[in-house]
Amino acid sequence: MTNISFGQSPRYTLGDWDNKASVRTRRDHYRLPDDLEQQLSRRDWFPPAFIPYVEHPLVRQAGRAVAQRLAANHLLYFLDYTTMLEHRVVNRSVETIIHGELAVPIPRRMKTAALQLYTDEGYHALFSNEVAEQIANLYGIDDRQPPRRINRLLSTIDAASPMDRPLAWLLLGFVSETIIARELLAITRNTLVCTVYRMLRNHLEDEARHSRYFSEVFQYLWSVLDSTQRDLAAGMLLHIIGLYFEPDDSWLLRSLASVGFDNQSSRQIVSGLLLPGAHARRVRCGAVSTFAAMSDAGFFDNGHYRQLFSQAGFIDG
Repeated sequence: MTNISFGQSPRYTLGDWDNKASVRTRRDHYRLPDDLEQQLSRRDWFPPAFIPYVEHPLVRQAGRAVAQRLAANHLLYFLDYTTMLEHRVVNRSVETIIHGELAVPIPRRMKTAALQLYTDEGYHALFSNEVAEQIANLYGIDDRQPPRRINRLLSTIDAASPMDRPLAWLLLGFVSETIIARELLAITRNTLVCTVYRMLRNHLEDEARHSRYFSEVFQYLWSVLDSTQRDLAAGMLLHIIGLYFEPDDSWLLRSLASVGFDNQSSRQIVSGLLLPGAHARRVRCGAVSTFAAMSDAGFFDNGHYRQLFSQAGFIDG
């Protein structure tokens, strides 16, 4: 895939949104291709690098058809998660900017970009759901429970005091948007079913702008928080970043059971994801852009905050 360049734009904007946002420029449909069966003989539903358990000897022994069905399950889970994340987390996060809930001055351009980003995320939820429904119908998947991570992210809001909830919402959006752009960039480097590739590529082009925007918003916010608010935000960030990299092992076990693996085999297949240190390694690899934005804001200049993240295994000491 060729490199995507977005150039430079004024701070707190989404650049040339009118001419680059997918909701403004794309006239694509996301119907699965007529030659889907032929494509699946040489392409994947979901990148194997993001579902390492399909490389387990028990899955490899079961054959490509089983691996593809597991990949379809995972893609459906990812799309359902994306739909809920965009609506219930990210758009709620930008509402704190749009409606002045943060009790800090909001630059006009920052608010305008937040309104544009809100529109983008609604469109991402729309096309994610469109592809998800087709996959669910194709395989007759009826049991689509809310991804566990969504509930755990929302529990962060419930645990905060009413006064602190706008800050918690903003941090949820910041972490989400600085992680997902990196994830999608890696995804589109793989050979995927054409519809999935187009959808993720269009999503990526928007999310790269969102990641930059949220990084700038965080840097601005950090500069105006007092020491008490910074202490609160540091604890929230440690918790939130960890949540984004927890595996949903209960869902994984159900997915493996759906293709015929018994409980003992399923637990053996997912055991690698639950090894000591595996979670911290996922954080260190996946939150690079998040940590870079925090570093640019001066977050890690504070020795206590740096120690918190180092003790968790998320950064070097």
